[in-house]
Amino acid sequence: MSVQPASPPSVRHARRFHLRLRQSVLHRWFGQLGPGIVTGASDDDPSGIATYSAAGAQTGYRFLWTALLTLPLMAVIQDMCARIGLVTGHGLAGALRLRFPRPVVLAAVALLFVANIFNVGSDIAAIAAALNLLVPIPIRLLVAPIGIGLVALQILAPYRLISRVFKWLTLALLAYVLTAFIAHPNLLAVLRGTVIPHLSLTRADIGLFVAILGTTISPYLFFWQTSQEVEEHHETASNGLPPERVGAVDRDVYLGMLYAVGAMFFLILTTGATLHNTGTTEIATAADAAAALKPLAGPLASLVFAVGIIGTGVLAIPILTGSVAYAFAECFDWTEGLDLHFREAWRFYAVIGAGTLIGIALTLVGIDPIRALIWTAQLNGIAAPPLMLLILILCNDRALMGPYANGVGKNLIAGAAILLMTAAAVALFVVGG
Repeated sequence: MSVQPASPPSVRHARRFHLRLRQSVLHRWFGQLGPGIVTGASDDDPSGIATYSAAGAQTGYRFLWTALLTLPLMAVIQDMCARIGLVTGHGLAGALRLRFPRPVVLAAVALLFVANIFNVGSDIAAIAAALNLLVPIPIRLLVAPIGIGLVALQILAPYRLISRVFKWLTLALLAYVLTAFIAHPNLLAVLRGTVIPHLSLTRADIGLFVAILGTTISPYLFFWQTSQEVEEHHETASNGLPPERVGAVDRDVYLGMLYAVGAMFFLILTTGATLHNTGTTEIATAADAAAALKPLAGPLASLVFAVGIIGTGVLAIPILTGSVAYAFAECFDWTEGLDLHFREAWRFYAVIGAGTLIGIALTLVGIDPIRALIWTAQLNGIAAPPLMLLILILCNDRALMGPYANGVGKNLIAGAAILLMTAAAVALFVVGG
């Protein structure tokens, strides 16, 4: 047997140096990603996966154009929220208190609470349904341990650890990207669905459209983004907020939103190329949704789907309950923060626990998990426009925002988002079946 000659020491050292360099660059790049990428990834929670999968299964590629539509809308709204946190040093509820009467702020927080609790319940049920694909344990018996475990994670784990876990969990959705290429979709049909908007004025299409808007531009993301910028940076304009800090946050937000919409695009594309094209136009169970990944994973499709749902659910549920806790804390001047011990911020953590328990209770009434996820997305689509209007007013208050107040471009895009989502929500109630 021939023996390969060993590389000279200089070559081995160079290889190790380049490997360490690549690893350090990747680690540094990924470590610099902040709340924007976490917020963007949490946007594709189980509710989003169910909604986008339903759109692909029912309509094929016909709703792909919504990805191009929602990207600038959600990016601008989230960037506005991030700047509010940076400039004011307050979470969204606290910043709203600087500009609006307390009853208005309480109404906004109540709207957030209702939307989020239903979202928490449906996401917990979705995680339980995904686990049920792997282990023969009834979904009802899995719900409570999942919810309690997530509350324990937020109370016991340091925020920095939670943040790192959240970032890595964002990779769970790449399976849909790979499947989209393996499924060999009709490229002309994909292009047509991406660039040519098509929306039938039927209750089914309008319901899907509202759900897509609601699960993409969700109220909890507004509150979470704002609060996390405060926790990450602890800087305000009055303390000399450097422009490069704002630029870094802008890049983080836009990258996060691009990731979210990219995942949305491939979820619709994959389910359109697999489920719709093989005659499955209705998704009634988690197993139905998992079938979309068979071209990639074959008999392991249920496992891959379960990992994706569990990963995005574990990512999203603490953000859902955490955003409510931040909002309540800012309304009532409680001590807040995921970096604090339970005894330092027990009211803050009590809201997280209570929200999760109510969400658990909602899952036990027997609602089908997949349908609940889509209904939750529609509820978010109805709740978002009033909150977006308050954010728009806040971002145009130059006394508060200074040089970081909105320009004409952001006002036009944010205004278009509010009008579009309001019109879609009204149409959902007006149009018959």
